[in-house]
Amino acid sequence: MTVKREELGRRLRTAREACRMKQEDVAKHLGVSRSTVAQMELGKRAVTSLELDKLAYLFGRDIREFLAEEFREDDAVVALFRRHPEVADEEEVLQALRDCVALGREITNLERLLDIDRDATALASYILPTPRSKWDAIQQGQRIAEEERRRLGLGAAPLPDASEILESQGVRTAQVTLPEDVSGLTLVEPEIGVLVVANREHHVLRRRFSYAHEYCHVLLDREQRGTISRTGDRDDLLEVRANSFAANLLMPEEGVRQFIYGLAKGRPSRMQADVFDEEGVTRAEGRAAPGSQAIQLYDVVLLAHHFGVSCLSALFRLRNIRLITQSELDLLRQQDEQGTARHLGGVLGLPEPDHAAARNEFRRRFLGLGLEALRRGEITVAKLHELARMVDVSRGQIERVLEETGLDEHEEPADVLLPEA
Repeated sequence: MTVKREELGRRLRTAREACRMKQEDVAKHLGVSRSTVAQMELGKRAVTSLELDKLAYLFGRDIREFLAEEFREDDAVVALFRRHPEVADEEEVLQALRDCVALGREITNLERLLDIDRDATALASYILPTPRSKWDAIQQGQRIAEEERRRLGLGAAPLPDASEILESQGVRTAQVTLPEDVSGLTLVEPEIGVLVVANREHHVLRRRFSYAHEYCHVLLDREQRGTISRTGDRDDLLEVRANSFAANLLMPEEGVRQFIYGLAKGRPSRMQADVFDEEGVTRAEGRAAPGSQAIQLYDVVLLAHHFGVSCLSALFRLRNIRLITQSELDLLRQQDEQGTARHLGGVLGLPEPDHAAARNEFRRRFLGLGLEALRRGEITVAKLHELARMVDVSRGQIERVLEETGLDEHEEPADVLLPEA
């Protein structure tokens, strides 16, 4: 189908307004005047394929949407702007959002080209009322985390790789450089499926928490189609619920208690039990040695390593399940902030996470799909270079890989031409 200029212009205007952008913003992105953009939207000026490609990226759309028989006016990006209208004025967030949408579409396309079946039918969905208070939100997050652990057969054991859990449920994951105050985002789009993105620049343990946090949005907030998790929104009830879910998913209460009990810590200083023999009751009492039950920072360091969380996360979990008091939390937190926890980790021989390897995990997977698609003749070398640029890999690096693997000698697939706009 060939879309008429007037209809293409209407679609471009609709997409721009949905993103709360002005014609001046679009003109700056294209390097043209505002009147030129106005002429495009009125259908009085042709749109080149290069301009349409730039506009699709700017609006977080697939270029084929503007040329299809029907144009869907509502999508995940529009949903994000509805829930987070403030991002329209934050160019850094907008740019990150565009990169996420573009990456999501490329991952989806590569998997389809390689016949990788992303089965989202395994993904659970829980229907809960909107929390009425922070306490309600916390309770909902805890309950759903416990239910999801049961569903996945995790018991009280530490959670495996958080992104692998998401992937096993049919969710695509990615790591993208996001603004510092954005820990992650979730997009739900028919062409992409469910995409969860974590901030590539954050510490590996914080990203692990972010994946668990976004998993809650996937399970409970999919109908919103898009969420952005920001530090400044931590008091939002849906964010409170997601944080509670993440803490309970990563550190189940039963597992935490078992670990601490295994250190001969955490039990009451005075214990009492009644033994009944059908005739009467015998009472027994026991008392722990003074101070023996007090949890120390090295206990917390071991606990944090066991569950793959930060020392601070472990401290707050211990406080929330009443294994330490507020005064103990304050003291242990102060020691952690002084760097004692990190020093203890080294003394105890606990390995430091490989931040560089973890940060580049998505890049390896993404480019691995690209190389395989090239080998099968599904994409061109030029397309592979385009994919590499999206994850900050240089042209020289890709050319060396192609030369060393012999992929530079394969036959290029025929270019697919889009209809003229």
